[in-house]
Amino acid sequence: MILLAGPCSMESRDVCFKVAETMKDLVEKYPLDYYFKTSFDKANRTSISSYRGLGIEKGLDILQEVKKEFNFKIVTDIHEPWQAEYAAQVADIIQIPAFLCRQTDLLVAAAKTGKTVNVKKAQFLAPWDMKNVVCKLEESGAHSVILCERGTSFGYNTFVVDMTSIPLMQKFGYPVIFDATHSVQKPGGMGSSSDGNREVAPYLAKAALAVGADGLFMEIHPDPNNALCDGPNMIALEDVDAFLENAFRVYKAVRS
Repeated sequence: MILLAGPCSMESRDVCFKVAETMKDLVEKYPLDYYFKTSFDKANRTSISSYRGLGIEKGLDILQEVKKEFNFKIVTDIHEPWQAEYAAQVADIIQIPAFLCRQTDLLVAAAKTGKTVNVKKAQFLAPWDMKNVVCKLEESGAHSVILCERGTSFGYNTFVVDMTSIPLMQKFGYPVIFDATHSVQKPGGMGSSSDGNREVAPYLAKAALAVGADGLFMEIHPDPNNALCDGPNMIALEDVDAFLENAFRVYKAVRS
């Protein structure tokens, strides 16, 4: 089962290492194709005063430390084409945020790195619209692609997940994973920041795996209630083991 997991926005080396230490134990417990995820910059925050991250230079240095210390593969997102070649020096997967999945220059830059590209389906796109995204990547030289379902805008400050989008996108010939935590987000729901409901993330994750998703994306934190970014929808580090145990049972049952 593919798993991309880690803190939302990079807060500190300490938070990254706390998460990595826990995930090291879980990777040994479950047969996972695991990638440590965090963002050196979150350029699409709700408010100009929202916390964004540690920046590309310091952020990539910490990701390199995590990679070396724990022997983890790395995934991080980019927001501008020039960031692709720098992120590729550390990352095994270059991630394209949902809001930017139609940005041709960004997709081309990510594809040209030769790395796997994980593209989150925009909140405003139908699953079949992702065919054009895949074509942009393929025609730019990408050979390894992951698509990620993360919910669709449903009225104001609300997402709904159409689970049929997973098998529909799998027809393009690449793995499809499910973003269990951003799918429970309520964008802008707290006025100057996003709200969310992490309690329902495990249910959506199991539903996605039941329809055949190839894995999960999830953001986790030692103390979500005091996280600097996306706390309401991140999973507490102490709950990740139980989350994965239940998720993996569904994943394994579907494939047996």
